[in-house]
Amino acid sequence: MKNVSLLGGARLSGELERLQRQLDRIGAEPTDEDIWRSVQLARHENRPYTLDYVERMLDDWFELHGDRADGDDGAMVAGLGKLDGRTVVLVGQQKGRDIQERTRRQFGMPYPEGYKKAMRAFELAERLRFPVISLVDTPGAYPGVAAEQHGQGGAIARSQAEMARLTVPTVACVIGEGGSGGAIAIALTDRVLMQENAIYSVISPEGCAAILWRDAAQAQKAAAAFKPDAAHCLELGVIDAIVPEPEGGAHTDHDRAAALLAESLRESLDELDGTAGDELRRRRRARFRSLGVFA
Repeated sequence: MKNVSLLGGARLSGELERLQRQLDRIGAEPTDEDIWRSVQLARHENRPYTLDYVERMLDDWFELHGDRADGDDGAMVAGLGKLDGRTVVLVGQQKGRDIQERTRRQFGMPYPEGYKKAMRAFELAERLRFPVISLVDTPGAYPGVAAEQHGQGGAIARSQAEMARLTVPTVACVIGEGGSGGAIAIALTDRVLMQENAIYSVISPEGCAAILWRDAAQAQKAAAAFKPDAAHCLELGVIDAIVPEPEGGAHTDHDRAAALLAESLRESLDELDGTAGDELRRRRRARFRSLGVFA
């Protein structure tokens, strides 16, 4: 961009400075305070949720409801829409803005019915040859007794298996909290992205602190130890790229955050275009089987 001149010789100095600040921030080794700040921003009450992005990124959105067996889970959103003219199937977790919606959405924690709804959407994408986009934002799968009785663990496993079998391009992005099996159930994809201030981990900082020190108040210490922030997830190879956010976090400018996310999703889908379905599936399975393996 430094070589692009506008009329009258004016330069894109303001935009370049903003991008350079983001690059410097992403490239720097995060401190313990930076990691905890990411945790706080990932949970910010004004952070954009899945439907906020759908409204700004997709045209002709048509939402699917229910799993055709037990009911409709409010925490899981699924549907079809057009991203710059390309029809995609989108699934994602949805939190709530007020107490009534949070209750209806189970605070973004799906029951098994939610993962069955997602699998219904995956099957539709495979049949109609539409790429899949997943937006991950959940503290974890719903931990209640009823969810266990309905087969929570099995639903999460089947959702991962369904994603592993897909022969269409798939891209996931962690847009807030990426918590444990509740997140990976819809994130076994060809490309895994993560917003700059999102977190992705097998357990919450509070849960980790409660196990290690029997004190959930030690959450910041736990987060500093297992590093759920985007920079460290990229370093570990858990994700493929970091999606930049507006200055101060995605909650400061929903429109700009959506534009940056849409651009990253388009780039990832463009990279996957033209790859044979069997090759996509082979690479996807090999990639996830290699995670956590050290020589």
